[in-house]
Amino acid sequence: MAQESRIYPLDKIRNIGIIAHIDAGKTTTTERILFYTGKSYKIGDIDEGTTVMDWMDQEKERGITIVSAATTAFWKDCRINIIDTPGHVDFTAEVERSLRVLDGAITVLDAEEGVQSQSETVWRQADKYKVPRICFVNKMDKIGADFLKTVKSIEDRLGANPIIMVLPIGSEQEYKGIFDLLNMKSIVWTGEELGAKFEVNDEIPDGMKDEIEDYRHKMIEKIAETDDVLLEKYLNNQEITVEELKKALRAAVISYKLVPIYAGSSLRNKGVQPLLDAVIEYLPSPMDLKEVKGINPKTEAEEVRKLIPEENFTGFAFKVQVDPHVGKLTYIRVYSGKLTAGSYAYNSTKDIKERVGRLLMMHANQREEIKESYAGEIVAVVGLKDTVTGDTLCDETKPIILEKISFPEPVISLAIEPKTKSDQEKLGYALKRLMEEDPTFSVKTNHETGQTIISGIGELQLEVMVERMKREFNVLANVGAPQVAYKETITAQANGEGKYIRQTGGRGQYGHCLIKVEPKPRGEGYEFVNSVKGGAIPSEFITSIEKGIKETMENGVLLGYTMTDMKITLYDGSYHEVDSSDIAFKIAGSMALQSATKKATLTLIEPIMKVEVTTPEEFMGDVIGDLSSKRAQILGTEERGNARIILAQVPLAELTGYATSLRSMTQGRATYYMEPSHYEEVPRNIIEQMLSKSTFTGRVSNT
Repeated sequence: MAQESRIYPLDKIRNIGIIAHIDAGKTTTTERILFYTGKSYKIGDIDEGTTVMDWMDQEKERGITIVSAATTAFWKDCRINIIDTPGHVDFTAEVERSLRVLDGAITVLDAEEGVQSQSETVWRQADKYKVPRICFVNKMDKIGADFLKTVKSIEDRLGANPIIMVLPIGSEQEYKGIFDLLNMKSIVWTGEELGAKFEVNDEIPDGMKDEIEDYRHKMIEKIAETDDVLLEKYLNNQEITVEELKKALRAAVISYKLVPIYAGSSLRNKGVQPLLDAVIEYLPSPMDLKEVKGINPKTEAEEVRKLIPEENFTGFAFKVQVDPHVGKLTYIRVYSGKLTAGSYAYNSTKDIKERVGRLLMMHANQREEIKESYAGEIVAVVGLKDTVTGDTLCDETKPIILEKISFPEPVISLAIEPKTKSDQEKLGYALKRLMEEDPTFSVKTNHETGQTIISGIGELQLEVMVERMKREFNVLANVGAPQVAYKETITAQANGEGKYIRQTGGRGQYGHCLIKVEPKPRGEGYEFVNSVKGGAIPSEFITSIEKGIKETMENGVLLGYTMTDMKITLYDGSYHEVDSSDIAFKIAGSMALQSATKKATLTLIEPIMKVEVTTPEEFMGDVIGDLSSKRAQILGTEERGNARIILAQVPLAELTGYATSLRSMTQGRATYYMEPSHYEEVPRNIIEQMLSKSTFTGRVSNT
């Protein structure tokens, strides 16, 4: 296989991802694709825990995807690199990084649920990177499955321009197959041989003649509208061939004017083969995308690389994974040129050279060693020491930095401490490795309590991380209760002075600075401006002042939470020829910030979550009442079949244990979904309560 896989021309390669809401059937769809492309001899099943893509023990136990697995499959004469991404919002970083390196995506939707909240989130993420998509309406055999209603929700909720390519023959228990509108053929799956057998014929199923004519007409019209030549033919009632339609549709999908819609049932093995054909016919190859743009780190000018093997090497590291057998694996999308095992690559983001040890072509958790990797491929590299997610690797003589990936900020944290002395050393190593893997997972030490605090974007993510430390790194640790990641900020402008003078025998200490603090809009972070004139403070001490300010911001002034969203201007100060030192100015910077922020009306901001509760109608009043008691802002309600959907924004602090209380309130029949939305100021009365309970020494009495 290794030799055979090297010779695929660029137009025969597809780099695709499978994205969807949790439980829409992504992993099952991927498993079927692997089975039909001959990569698995036995079909995997999530409920039995035998899937190929969800290979981590925890993924099998929880029945969810945690890490996006990369694999290579072959269909007809093409090579398809597939990345199966998680649907759970806590692992949104996995989706973000996968979309960054994909050329196309399959969005899987549940035929009964239609477009759900996480489907919207991943759709917007794909929009950000302009990824062409195909939709697969899965679970057509489920009770309540409604194909046309789902297509309508794609139009309404996602703002996409869907084009129906197939019509389902029957639905729910009666679901048999699909009618292909382009080729005018019905495809009916027969027998129980895992859907590998199907019959294709020209017969129009009973009672579907009018519907088929209507939708074929609409399909041709939509394709013709995207191509001037075809539009002219269409308006003059001239015959348009299937080949012409396919060619125009491919161009329309790649330029993201149309989204083809397919249907099937992955679990019942129906509809997957036509979906694979569509991937090859309509999703782009690296050749269609032609080039990738970046910045030259030395000149800041825009650089362009053609996506061909003859070009200089450019690759993008989109994922780091700790492998129990080979150590650290770095997944690289090779955009241009080629990468050879045993050579060196230049990390232009960090300005360092990295040795490329071995190259592996991945198939979920199995691997095959290769000597060279060419433009258009996704490969795992063993041996890179300092390369992390978002770094660009390239040819040192032609440096380029590709656009980085932006990740959401952590909103929840918990304290963790090793159980024994021997766990202490292993804990540091394990946390460092896990941070390399997941950019939304961060670790910091609270110097006052000596505790290690881990933060992430959801309880499930932190739970999985602690579990992985135990299983993969043999670290036993005690874990505190999850805490909300509050932040401190200011609401007014103020000035502050920091003067540090120590006179002991011999040389003293002298540092003095004056600063102004101003609030910045939410989410804009911290900005330091040096406007000292006339050398009032020598330039070598300016960095020491900023260091002192930064340290104080990390440790907080009001309740010990990190400070953010403020601009700090250093405008004056003084120094002493002999006694001034780095440490004195660092302390002065810290004192100045404390003095200024105490006058600038300190306040707390907290993470607000977007919450969506799906409940039977009879419990709707109770659920809304309960949410209102949690300081929720109810944004609206929707109907979906017999269920009611309640949309709200709720402070994360109020949602501890919400899963349990929702279950008991609705006899276990309601479900909810949440994702971080934004930060908002905490009401004054709640800050007062927190201050009265706090033992934090930096507490401010005059706020």
